[in-house]
Amino acid sequence: MVKNPGSSNRGSDGVLVDLKAFRKNRDQPPTTFHRRELDAILRLYSRMVAAGEWRDYAIDHLKDRAVFSVFRRSSEVPLFRIEKNPKLARKQGAFSVISAGGLIVKRGHDLAQVLKVFDKTPKLVRG
Repeated sequence: MVKNPGSSNRGSDGVLVDLKAFRKNRDQPPTTFHRRELDAILRLYSRMVAAGEWRDYAIDHLKDRAVFSVFRRSSEVPLFRIEKNPKLARKQGAFSVISAGGLIVKRGHDLAQVLKVFDKTPKLVRG
């Protein structure tokens, strides 16, 4: 690409822009859930809706992670977030379940194992 002598690397607001970094970030596709991953999440979601626990969801595909948020009411903060972060795939695992307070409830490499955190039902303890 030939640069015009009168042009500059300044944006419309006068801030200097690093064109190489801008092009690199622009070309990176967002992180998404694969079809099988989304199928497992939506099966869990439908069970929880049938139980009356969850009512709404949102899916966000960001550059560094994909997030499936579940809500009791759409006007509230999410009860849980199911996140896929490929950068953590070799460390703690790409999948995690995060509570409304930001606490990581479960993390792992296999989505099915991570989603089992919702299968636990309270048990009667006899003393």
